[in-house]
Amino acid sequence: MAKKVTLKDVAKRADVSYQTVSKILRNQIQVTPEVRARVQQAVEELGYRPNAAARNLRTQSSQLIGYSWQPSRQDFFSPILEEFEQSIVEAAEKEGYHILLFPQRGPDIYETYEELVHTGRVDGFILSDLGYMDRRIPVLQELNVPLVAFGRTHCDDCLFPYVDVDGRAGIRQAVEHLLGQGHQRIAVLGWPEDSRVGSDRMEGYWDAMQTAGLDVDPDWVIRDSGEYDYGYAAAHTLLALPGRRRPTAIVTMFDLVAVGAMHAIEKHGLVDGRDIAVTGFDDMPVISYLRPGLTTLRQPAWEVGQRVVKMLVSLLQGEDPDEQQLMLLPDLVIRESTLGYQPD
Repeated sequence: MAKKVTLKDVAKRADVSYQTVSKILRNQIQVTPEVRARVQQAVEELGYRPNAAARNLRTQSSQLIGYSWQPSRQDFFSPILEEFEQSIVEAAEKEGYHILLFPQRGPDIYETYEELVHTGRVDGFILSDLGYMDRRIPVLQELNVPLVAFGRTHCDDCLFPYVDVDGRAGIRQAVEHLLGQGHQRIAVLGWPEDSRVGSDRMEGYWDAMQTAGLDVDPDWVIRDSGEYDYGYAAAHTLLALPGRRRPTAIVTMFDLVAVGAMHAIEKHGLVDGRDIAVTGFDDMPVISYLRPGLTTLRQPAWEVGQRVVKMLVSLLQGEDPDEQQLMLLPDLVIRESTLGYQPD
């Protein structure tokens, strides 16, 4: 079977970039007659046939929606993303679409997006796991392809449709719950400052503490990456603080970090909830089996998936969604890890 000729093959033969080839074929760029002639000659010699769907997604449809995911470590499982992915698959099928999955690896991921668009293999994209200044947004906007994201990013002049979970409001709710239980010395185990999601959630902590008029000891704020081991080590550090500098509650950004903190508390001979309160985030299925149970924030991942697909299908049909930037609130699930505290 003959190898399919790609844009990169044409670009190599014409001695230009594949982006230039794409834009010339779609009449989106002004180039010299000599460059245009080289590209046209390469197209004819190689027998390259651009897909018509790449020129007009409104009249040609693959009925496929592209979704790339970040492959996880073999020892890590994200039930939140799995729930989201199952949701978008079911929602897409109800609308007559299917999800085309492809891994997000290395710098060539942007070329993969462009190739999928230019060959007409997808009608639009769903994005997740967005970071600061996520380059995929401007790349896809330049390609003029519909997209909807699970999450937000920070970039100049790139308004785009998204559905997100308000982590800031969630953490604020968790801290307010602890305040209501009588806690005032509340520590937080956050993620590094380059984590968009982590920084957003940290703002919720600062909001609640400032609103309550409480000073925050700098040693109560620990930011690092990791899961169980991070929570275990960080909690040991907090519990080593002297006297009344030791916090009576610990807020975390992730359930596994919270589990590590709870085990450190037990190691110190203390009781979770009664002596030191702990909160998590995500409400992973296994968390409900912990004893004592972990107070945590449950993300509406299934609803996010349904809303994302509905929004994207509207765009694919040439309609404006009712809401193009939607924030959903997580639910605070209260369990024993934050109950039973007796203030001094």
